[in-house]
Amino acid sequence: MANTTSTTLKLTVQATGENSGTWGQFTNTNLLILEQAIGGYDAVGVTSGATLTFSNGVLSNGKNQVLKLVGTITGNVNVTIPDGIEKTYIVNNATTGAHTVTFKTSSGSGVTWGATDKTTKIVYTDGIDVLEGVSATSPGGTDKQIQFNDNGSFGGITMGTAGQVLSTDGTTASFTDPAAGGAAWQAVITADPANAVAGNGYFCNTTGGAFTVTLPTTATIGDFISFIDYAGTFDTNNLTIGRNGHNIQGTAADLTVGVERAGFTLVYVDSTQGWLLQNN
Repeated sequence: MANTTSTTLKLTVQATGENSGTWGQFTNTNLLILEQAIGGYDAVGVTSGATLTFSNGVLSNGKNQVLKLVGTITGNVNVTIPDGIEKTYIVNNATTGAHTVTFKTSSGSGVTWGATDKTTKIVYTDGIDVLEGVSATSPGGTDKQIQFNDNGSFGGITMGTAGQVLSTDGTTASFTDPAAGGAAWQAVITADPANAVAGNGYFCNTTGGAFTVTLPTTATIGDFISFIDYAGTFDTNNLTIGRNGHNIQGTAADLTVGVERAGFTLVYVDSTQGWLLQNN
């Protein structure tokens, strides 16, 4: 019985009794081909497209695990592997030129990099066509490709700054500052800062005398403002919260605070109750 060849990697499958004195050479070549398939790398010029080879019993560029597609392309190009191959690839489109690159089988439609898409994709072939190997379902339910780039971004999203988080509305994604969960604290004040601003926190120093901080002119449900007695002097020099036309605790009156080291937050609910004390 003569030697045969495996379907995908074209390894030499030695028949019993064949290759007397040379079986070791065939084995070593098979091992090198397996090494190619597991971790081999090749830069493939695709200026006018390319057809990857799978020659029987020898090393071939199509058997590599990692492929870098290089060259200046002046039109859309195809990189083709033979039908019948079953294999995974990590493919980096490093071509120059704003044209598409399609990685496909001879008869398939394949996976396409857009004209400006210079990313790395994990793909596989099932013997019929080349398919995307890494994808995820977004919260909106639509399959989104995850593409890792070497330019500080992935999936077309530029990386944010330290401490930011990746968020999505189901359609687009971006890096944003995480919700702080509290007030944006301002520098110490000794007088009304031209009306308090929702979302801010104020260290109020009444050492030099009592003063009033006026609430915003308009407010919506959930708006909050925090206040802290900076010097422990609210008991001698009171802090007054000017209501600015809103009720405070359901009453049409300003709020006077005379408790030493008081710290409290006002949260707006509606026109009836106005600003309510969250803590006191």
